[in-house]
Amino acid sequence: MSMSTQAPRVIRIHPRDNVAVVVGRGGLTVGERLDDGVELQANVPQGHKVALVALAEGDKVIRYGEVIGTAAMAIPRGGHVNESNLHMPTPPALEDLPLATRPAPSTEPLEGYTFEGFRNADGSVGTKNVLGITTSVQCVAGTVDHVVQRIKRELLPRFPNVDDVVGLNHSYGCGVAINAPASVVPIRSLKNLAMNPNFGNEVMVIGLGCEKLQPSTLVEDQPVRIYEHTDAADSGANVLSLQDESFEGFGEMVDGIMAMAERHLERLDRRRRETCPVTDLAVGMQCGGSDAFSGLTANPAVGFATDLIVRAGGSVMFSEVTEVRDAIHLLTPRAVDRSVGQALIDQMAWYDDYLSQGQADRSANTSPGNKKGGLSNIVEKALGSVIKSGNSPIVDVIGPGERLRKRGLTFAATPASDFICGTLQAAAGMNLQVFTTGRGTPYNLPMTPVIKVSSNSTLGQRWHDLIDLDAGRIATGEASIEEMGWELFHLILEVASGRRQVAADRLDLYNDLVLFNPAPVT
Repeated sequence: MSMSTQAPRVIRIHPRDNVAVVVGRGGLTVGERLDDGVELQANVPQGHKVALVALAEGDKVIRYGEVIGTAAMAIPRGGHVNESNLHMPTPPALEDLPLATRPAPSTEPLEGYTFEGFRNADGSVGTKNVLGITTSVQCVAGTVDHVVQRIKRELLPRFPNVDDVVGLNHSYGCGVAINAPASVVPIRSLKNLAMNPNFGNEVMVIGLGCEKLQPSTLVEDQPVRIYEHTDAADSGANVLSLQDESFEGFGEMVDGIMAMAERHLERLDRRRRETCPVTDLAVGMQCGGSDAFSGLTANPAVGFATDLIVRAGGSVMFSEVTEVRDAIHLLTPRAVDRSVGQALIDQMAWYDDYLSQGQADRSANTSPGNKKGGLSNIVEKALGSVIKSGNSPIVDVIGPGERLRKRGLTFAATPASDFICGTLQAAAGMNLQVFTTGRGTPYNLPMTPVIKVSSNSTLGQRWHDLIDLDAGRIATGEASIEEMGWELFHLILEVASGRRQVAADRLDLYNDLVLFNPAPVT
């Protein structure tokens, strides 16, 4: 790391690196000299890379001690390295990757940490107490939105222990190949979304009636009770179809949903927070709007917090297949056994095939904002992304829409899309999410608190009312990765306990849920 008298001007992570990332808010200008004598040959914006050595065409460009590309042309010492002068390398071959070869780090259990959560009958624990109204088809979305607003106005004030009511709308359910093999992904996602711990095991499904995905399918693992318009006092109903012939007009449909919701709210209102061990936490780690600092500050701090949660017996999942694919060789050795390592490879191979069928490849992942923030390609992005997983052994791999099965560190295979990844992590059973960003996003989930961590202090200060934790202090030397990791860990416990509200919840900002549907649409 080259230092000025005040703060780092550039950051070089690994001794092998032949590029470094510019730290200062205004970047560095042509003619400036770094402490090691490198003279800038071009203006290099904040977060972008400067060449520490002269690179000939075809030379390997190294960051994180790994090859992120080859020089597409000669790049002088002090030159600006970016997507325009880099060729992307091929991804690691999936054959012959080392499986479960790294011994688990020797760490002491972390004891004595708790949070205040809502314990459910199935043993899971919520960090919020929310009425979720799921849907079997997009046709009913407008009706559900209408009813949700009425519930908030007319019913919710009577149930002070219920935090919110959320409509789980989506674009699936009809006009789809319901029996296609890949349809298992959206269907199990919808089933498991309704079982998120923050919904308190109160499953409520609104359907139309004629759709391919019948409402009862979403609760087939539980007793199915159809709402009967003739029995408004029915307290056990969990499914209502708008085409029920007993309804006369829209008003009676709405009245039926309101009556059913009231019974669910009555039960949810009896829930109380109680002291729970960290073993009951299920935290999703995600990044979006990433920049070159994400892998230097926010994601390493998240990785440190990941290891703390795992040491305390909790569950953590990391995701985003395309942001793992080019770093998969760093992950398969960490699998707890060969079967878990093979499961990682299988998920990578499945997604390679999925992208190929769509005539796309992993390079399509990197966005204009990522590049503006200094990330030249998906390889560099992936190497910074996987740092969120910390150093713990990977104990399990789950497919898109599947539920968590084990405590510890799990790879939950999802697309990298923020909204789809968040939806699938919620379906997996997370009760809190940590989301890192370098470019900034107001992203939030309606049923799960989302702690947003900025990777650079420029964003942290500019978005002071949207960011919950500024990890940019690591880049400026004000805090260490360890200090930020502990700060995030304590913040997670505060948010999980309801003692601290995340910024986007205070502002009432929420994204729509988006299902992953790799199956055909008819």
